[in-house]
Amino acid sequence: MALVGIDVGGTFTDLFYSTDGINADRICKVPSTPHDPSDGLVNALVTAEVPKNDLELILHGTTIATNALIERQGARTALVTTKGFRDVLELGRRDRPHFYGLTGLQDPLIPRDRRFEVTERLNHTGEVLVDLDEVEVRRVGEAIKEEDVEAVVISLLHSYANPEHEQRIAAILAEIGPDWEIVTSSSVIREYYEFERTSTAAVQAYLQPLITRYSHNLLSRLKDWGFERQTLVMQSNGGLVPAPQLPSRAAHVVRSGPAAGVTAAARIAAEAGFDRAITGDMGGTSFDVAVVIDGEPEISPSTNLDFRVPLRLSMINVHTIGAGGGSIAWVDRGGILQVGPKSAKARPGPVCFGHGGTEPTVTDANLVLSRINAEDPIGLTNLKRLDVEGARAAMKRLGDKIGLGIEDTAEAILAVVNQNMAGRTRLLSIERGYDPRDFALVIFGGAGPLHGAAIVREVGIKTMLVPPSPGVLCAMGCVVADLRYDISRTVARATASLDAGELAQMLDEQEQEGAEKIRSQSVSVKSIATRHFAEMAYVGQIHTLRVPIEHGWDAERISQAFEEAYRHEYGNTLGDIPSTVVSLRTVVEGVREHKQRDLPVPKEIPAPEPVATRQVHFGRWHDTAIHDRATLEPGMIVQGPAIIEQADTTTVIEPNMTARVDAYGNLLVELV
Repeated sequence: MALVGIDVGGTFTDLFYSTDGINADRICKVPSTPHDPSDGLVNALVTAEVPKNDLELILHGTTIATNALIERQGARTALVTTKGFRDVLELGRRDRPHFYGLTGLQDPLIPRDRRFEVTERLNHTGEVLVDLDEVEVRRVGEAIKEEDVEAVVISLLHSYANPEHEQRIAAILAEIGPDWEIVTSSSVIREYYEFERTSTAAVQAYLQPLITRYSHNLLSRLKDWGFERQTLVMQSNGGLVPAPQLPSRAAHVVRSGPAAGVTAAARIAAEAGFDRAITGDMGGTSFDVAVVIDGEPEISPSTNLDFRVPLRLSMINVHTIGAGGGSIAWVDRGGILQVGPKSAKARPGPVCFGHGGTEPTVTDANLVLSRINAEDPIGLTNLKRLDVEGARAAMKRLGDKIGLGIEDTAEAILAVVNQNMAGRTRLLSIERGYDPRDFALVIFGGAGPLHGAAIVREVGIKTMLVPPSPGVLCAMGCVVADLRYDISRTVARATASLDAGELAQMLDEQEQEGAEKIRSQSVSVKSIATRHFAEMAYVGQIHTLRVPIEHGWDAERISQAFEEAYRHEYGNTLGDIPSTVVSLRTVVEGVREHKQRDLPVPKEIPAPEPVATRQVHFGRWHDTAIHDRATLEPGMIVQGPAIIEQADTTTVIEPNMTARVDAYGNLLVELV
């Protein structure tokens, strides 16, 4: 049976159709439809002529949650909390938007006039100190009713230890406002960080009505198209969840698309023999970079979505900057050329798309320098030729402001955006103690292979790997991912005081919870895999370290594992200071059937004659060979400068670089 992965991005909606789960039988890119992302999704299915009768699963990555947070277009939401803790969202961690001075504003998801307090109190073990005042809860419910909200989040001080009061408030509010989406913080995460837990629950409630509507609309549109089998959605942790569960896991899909790309890149890199990789995904609006160590994407337990908007859920650690093909070039008040973060998006798009855009973008710069083919634009089914003259006119308008000619302005735009991306790549490698020469740069996205060579050169990475279908790799990532649930709970105990039997019971409960969620779905899995972790710290420390542990370990073995992990991370330990287990985390994965490939290294063979030659600008105009990627077979070597074109992207091979095709069809690009 066939599978199809679809990733809805800010500019394009990408499709990857496969009958074996790893090789692309069909791919396509169609413009995204921000007014209703499901329109673009169905358009991609229709454009690719996907045979619906043979389709087993649709696997989907989405940016709808990300966009709603960025644009502040989520639901009108109220918060109910313990008396005295109304302002926790703004108190945060006493951080500030700018390091120097007291400037900058916070924009909380829930404003103060929609935050309400109730009388109740538990201690940190869950013991009731002050009973819940249910009469007051009803008064608060009536006050919330006047606020015309769609969602209500309930976050009490110690609900991680005992959720009874949160559950009772939820029941009362459901009577008063039966149409409200009601979220309890204990149902989202069972951890004691009151600020992060409240913020995470607020994100869930803020997104849940929107995601509920989207989920229903998506499944309805797919049914109308003729598909009624299972649809899975990519989560930020790199795992899949069935679409009907999407509303209750709205906060888990905030970085759905980028996580899918990293998942696919990690698999491709490992298959090609690189256990360490830096992944770079450059699309129309952003550049997402992540690190893969020993074949596994780096997971972060908490991510800041905005100033004082932390999300304490396991997510692939993706760093994002506003650097994409649609990023707009502009001159700041100091006369300095800047690129991004503002983007032309899908509409109006770059000037050369001819949809009304007037401001020069990265795509316009690449076109002016002839690095992309004006006669064969990717992903634009309704456009036969890019507007070179319009792009050059936009470059001239910008160049006049900074005293540069048309080509020099385009080169300057690429230099700025490449430096921005190289800087973020250094942040995840050199500045964290990694040697970039030990890594491969897996570059993808519709615009990534246009810029990967420059990033390799700037950062000092030895090899750039361009997958066979880089423009739709996020869509492929959905296809190769597994189901995944992360379950955690606060322990907050001295490590030495934990009994091995008590630890085993807590881990068993979490494992069973995750396994039951997987078994309850009508999705075929080959096996269920479980991994356990302890979030630990020395007594007195605030920040924790995630330590892999195993079922059956006693306190002494866990302490030893913590010291080993601490020494590996920081170079030493704190000696005799005792440690604490702050929380326990269990990752349960439903491993789907995946095709495994182990191909021999191909013999070197001559590359075919280029399909064309054209002048391309690399500091000056160069005669540059143009290759059709479909004609490149394993073992072939292409000398730079060269342009390699395919349906979903264009790869630039700079002068003094070579590209070799490996056994799996990847392009391995290196400096000569």
